[in-house]
Order: sequence, then structure tokens, then C-alpha cells
Amino acid sequence: MRDGILAAIVDAPGAEPRLGSVVLPPRTPGTTLVTVVAAPLNSLDLLIASGSFHSARHEAPYVPGSECVGVVLDSGRYPPGSQVYAECHASPATPGTFATQVVIADEDVLPLPDGLDPVLAAAVGNSGTAAFLPLVEEASLRPGETVLVLGATGAVGQLAVQVAHRSGAGRVVGVGRNHAALERLLGLGADAVVDLRADEGVDELAARLLAATGPVDVVLDGVYGLPLEAALRVCAPRARLVNIGNPAGATAQVPAGLLRAKQLTLSGFAGLHTPLRAKREALTWLWTALARDELRLEVHTVPLEGLPAAWRAQAVSPHAKCVVVPNDARHHVPPDTTAAARP
Repeated sequence: MRDGILAAIVDAPGAEPRLGSVVLPPRTPGTTLVTVVAAPLNSLDLLIASGSFHSARHEAPYVPGSECVGVVLDSGRYPPGSQVYAECHASPATPGTFATQVVIADEDVLPLPDGLDPVLAAAVGNSGTAAFLPLVEEASLRPGETVLVLGATGAVGQLAVQVAHRSGAGRVVGVGRNHAALERLLGLGADAVVDLRADEGVDELAARLLAATGPVDVVLDGVYGLPLEAALRVCAPRARLVNIGNPAGATAQVPAGLLRAKQLTLSGFAGLHTPLRAKREALTWLWTALARDELRLEVHTVPLEGLPAAWRAQAVSPHAKCVVVPNDARHHVPPDTTAAARP
């Protein structure tokens, strides 16, 4: 009988993760068994666990976690002992990466370049591709263009500012609510920042955006709602807007006349629906920039036991990246006797 491993378990939609023991499914052909070294905590993980995410809802207990860097234990494709980056579509039938070990489909595993810090490499995975792909591939950012990042103070926004700056944007402006986090963006490549103010209308925000940006060519929108409505008004003709999140509201008014008169392109990006092979170029760019010490991101590491507290911090925007660092050697436990804790 297989031994149990320590893992975080979400018992029901809306529940906070707890520590428990699970028995992993056996590795089968086409899968790789990985010891988890570093597993980032993403807003996506909280959204799925909440039960309100548009693409996934799990009624039964499951192990959350959508990505990690780890070391191969057993695989038909990757050498044991090699370091890899992996993505996981966690569900009751497929335990996620907030555990000491995880079984991943081979196509969701990518060898990690030598010499990279595993925590930093993991930290820029989901967050970095959510910045790079919308800006560089979806919006086709060109050198000299003006970029507006709505929701620039979180991990994705901070990386987006740096991606835009290092991709040759002529002007990069970050927008967010936290004053201290906004000020830090000025050292990451932002040319200006704009604070979001409570009870401010679209007209007022649009005027302040225009003063900071001038006509905008590319908008990376991580908030939606009123800030996006204001951003539409400052767009240059043929501007491209890509939405990646909606904490400011599930709806926004998009005037048809404005959309047509400026010939704007408004699209959405979801990393969950983008296969890892389509992220390879973005990850290579991000990891190369890391190796050259050209990317900066505040990273907080926590043991698996610290995940519940980190989960609560993530819910209120920590303005940093939290990475769970399990330790299999110290936390090997027998199987749980409760069926609910054994996805």
C-alpha cells in the first residue's frame, strides 16, 4: 500500500485549506511523479476553491495548487533527479501541487534551465505568463507604444510593468490602490503611476489617466469594472485591451460608438485554458530574464503548514508572491483514515 503524503485539502467550496494526508494515485505511463520544491499560491487557486470560478467548481474534497517547480522521482520521459516546472489542473481526482509530492501529466511538465533558483523560477510561472502572453502575444506590443497596466500592484501587475518596459514600450503607467506598492513600480520600469480612489467616477479617473499616459496603445486589464471604462476613454485609435481578471466588478460598460470609432480590440486571456506548450516561449523569456537578474519580484516563502495564513493574505492582495515550500523529508505521514481527506 502506498504511503500517504502531507497535503493541503479544501473540503468544500468556500472552505479554507487544512493540512491532512492523501494517497497519490499511482504513476501511470504518460505521467511524472515529482517531489514539490516550490509551489506558488495564485489568485486562481482561491477562485477555484471559492466555488465561484467560471470554469471549475469542486464539491468533493481536493488538494489545491496549480503549478510548481520540483524534482523528478519517477517518469518515463524525464530523468529522475532533474528539476522541472509543472502545471496541474487540480480536482478531486487529480491532487494539486500544495503537497510534498504530485503526479503530473507529461505534457504539463517542462525541464527547468540549469542554475535557476527554484523558488524564483516558480514564482514567475503563472504570474509571469499572465503578464507576458497578453502583452506580447495577444496585444502584439510594439516598441515605443504606451502601455497602461490596470491592477499593477499585485505579482502579475508588477511583472507586467517589467515585461512592457523590457519589451521596448515607450511609456508604461501602472494603476492600483496601494500607495506604497505603486511607488515601488517606479523602480521597476513604470514611468508614472495612478492611484484608484474610492467614490471616483469614470470622468474623473479618465482625466487623471490621460494626464499620466496620453493616448494609450495597449491596456493590460486586471481589474475590469469602472477602471476599464475609464481606460477605454484614453485609448488611442486601434488600441488593444486584454482582460485577465475582474476584482473591481463582473461587468463594465463598453460604449459601442467608442469601440467602433476608435476601432478598439477588446479580448480576454485565461492561463487556465492555455496549454503549457503555448507558454514555453514566455517562460523561456522570463527565466532568461531571471538568470540575468533583470526581473524583480518580492517573494514570501512559507512551509505547507503556513498555507492557511498565506491563503488569507492572498485574499486581500499581499502585493508580493507567496510560494509554498514543502519539505518531504520532515513531513512523511501515514494515510489518513478519513475518506474525505483522500482525493
